[in-house]
Amino acid sequence: MLRSEINKAYLAANSCFAVNNWKLPPNPKWDITDFGLGNFNSFGLVLINLAQEPEYCEKLMFAKENQETPMHYHKAKKEDIICRNGKLGLLLFAKGYDVQHPKMINIKLNGEIKSYKEGSQLILNEGERITIEPLVWHSFKPIDGACIIGEISTFNDDANDNFFENPEVGRYPEITEDEPPLVTLLSEK
Repeated sequence: MLRSEINKAYLAANSCFAVNNWKLPPNPKWDITDFGLGNFNSFGLVLINLAQEPEYCEKLMFAKENQETPMHYHKAKKEDIICRNGKLGLLLFAKGYDVQHPKMINIKLNGEIKSYKEGSQLILNEGERITIEPLVWHSFKPIDGACIIGEISTFNDDANDNFFENPEVGRYPEITEDEPPLVTLLSEK
């Protein structure tokens, strides 16, 4: 990923946060990734770790319209994904899913258990949340504009607890320096 892409994403996220009156705490920990796929506009995410404790984690994320976070699951992490601004589309599948034969699964949406057909798009509007249990495959992307996304989870281990469907996906990007950095990323510390 080019440093200029990282800088541009950093500025776009900050601009969106300012327009929507989201204040970041002092010294947030930034993570900007193209998932190693080399196409940030299609597959990318800006993440800011707001809290990283042994028991829990909180993140704020930003993605542009149709910028996808690829299909993945976590073995240990349980998370709530919250649409803070915009509309967020999600796809969910149970462990060992079969795309040709989707089944109904139970998910917690806005605190209530709902039945959901695997692979059908679920849309979170502003303020809505979904609880994603460990081993549930999920991908998400903003629809109808950019999106501010919240995440509250059990302990977060991004280096060891992200399992992607596409074997070419990498959690942290390799960076090509083509201009000075505006922000130091978590992966660079």
